[in-house]
Amino acid sequence: MLHMIEMIGVSKVYPGGCIALKDINVKIEKGEFVFLVGPTGAGKSTFLKLIFREELPTRGQIFIGGKNITRLKPKEVPYLRRKLGVVFQDFRLLPQKTVYENVAFAMEVVEASPREIKKRVPKILEMVGLSHKMNARPHELSGGEQQRVALARALVNNPDVVIADEPTGNLDPDTSWEIMELFNEINKNGTTLIVATHAKELVDAMRKRVLQLENGRLVRDEERGVYRGET
Repeated sequence: MLHMIEMIGVSKVYPGGCIALKDINVKIEKGEFVFLVGPTGAGKSTFLKLIFREELPTRGQIFIGGKNITRLKPKEVPYLRRKLGVVFQDFRLLPQKTVYENVAFAMEVVEASPREIKKRVPKILEMVGLSHKMNARPHELSGGEQQRVALARALVNNPDVVIADEPTGNLDPDTSWEIMELFNEINKNGTTLIVATHAKELVDAMRKRVLQLENGRLVRDEERGVYRGET
């Protein structure tokens, strides 16, 4: 059976001997919603960067949709990234571009046709509840609205997998809930989600699969899990 994401014996050691991940074995199926938890420095960001091919493992193999991404040639990496949507804690929006242009830019990068862009961007902005802010610039938006733009940008190319690194880290509790509800909707449409977070209340309430990292090791893999770990 083809797993959406599979890590086999994956370790990552940074120059200077810092061990970020140690012997990770994990399978994530298509359409799963997975929370990645653990204290700061546990290896969560490295775990995500390996999936996104921003980093390569020191040892081990990583498969996405049956393809060994550790063996991709540099020119093949952009094609992998088309299948992945990434949402960062700090939004990473282009300040000089409007909401519409920020989302359209993600499609331009993968050389979508202008016609396709015109059709798809308004649809996605409507989905995240931002149709009325299409012409606003990032500095005119609240933190929650900026995160919705970042989410729209991650979704606009219809990815198989959405990866989010602390997506609610800069948001108040109510806005965090709204973002999580959006993630839930996206997941119901069949997109695989991996969300690294410290938001204990959200993880406990949503009861999704939980992967817990500690000192670079996978110490817990629980269906319908809660946060636990450090408070």
